Amino acid sequence: MRAFMKKEWMEWGRTGRLLVLVLVFAVLGILNPALARLTPWMMEILSESLAETGVSVTDVTVDAMVSWTQFYKNIPMGLIVFVLLCSGSFTSEYQKGTLIPAVTKGLPRRKILLAKSAMMAAVWTGLYILCAGITYAYNAYFWDNGIADHLFLALFLTWLLGLWVTGLVIFFSAVSRSGSQVLLGTGAVVLGMYLLGLFPKFSMYLPIRLLDGMVLLKGAGVPGDYFASMAAAAILIVLTNVLGVFCFNRKAL
Repeated sequence: MRAFMKKEWMEWGRTGRLLVLVLVFAVLGILNPALARLTPWMMEILSESLAETGVSVTDVTVDAMVSWTQFYKNIPMGLIVFVLLCSGSFTSEYQKGTLIPAVTKGLPRRKILLAKSAMMAAVWTGLYILCAGITYAYNAYFWDNGIADHLFLALFLTWLLGLWVTGLVIFFSAVSRSGSQVLLGTGAVVLGMYLLGLFPKFSMYLPIRLLDGMVLLKGAGVPGDYFASMAAAAILIVLTNVLGVFCFNRKAL
């Protein structure tokens, strides 16, 4: 399994996926405080044109909360790019037949799947820390992160959401034959969870609720509001990997 994880790491580097993702998440991390810093300047420009129509614009106060708001608007974009680049992790190997030699030489299929799952989770964790760390550092330099309540818990929730999505990618990669099928399956489940979340009776038990970290940051919620969603996400992460192993063991390579 260690050997296969090393192979996975080399593949991430050689294909350029890791470099692209690092650049995307680094840019998103810089973009969050940058947009916050530019907000007063943009509003000043708009105020001149709006003044001609009789609309007045008051001074805008910018703090770390504005930057964290941008973070929660942009991180789903980073997660989407991550899923797009990971969707072909299994299916490309199906098409090339590169898994057959490993399996015929005795490598258990479960270790192949778990190695890919562990590598995806590790890459997502590193990218998320990069993006959140850049935003945190700039916010600390320009403003004060202390204005945000339960900051690290809110960041943990979004990271856990990403792990749940990664679990979906692994599961659909084990049962699908193409990257487009992986994307459709993952997208359908996330969309279904989002639609169920529109009903208050279900929302507190759904992993998609973990994306509402801004509620915690603004002090409009308490950590206990998210315990059920955290438990549901953790259970589903384990379940998707177990089902992925079960399906992958019976899949024709």
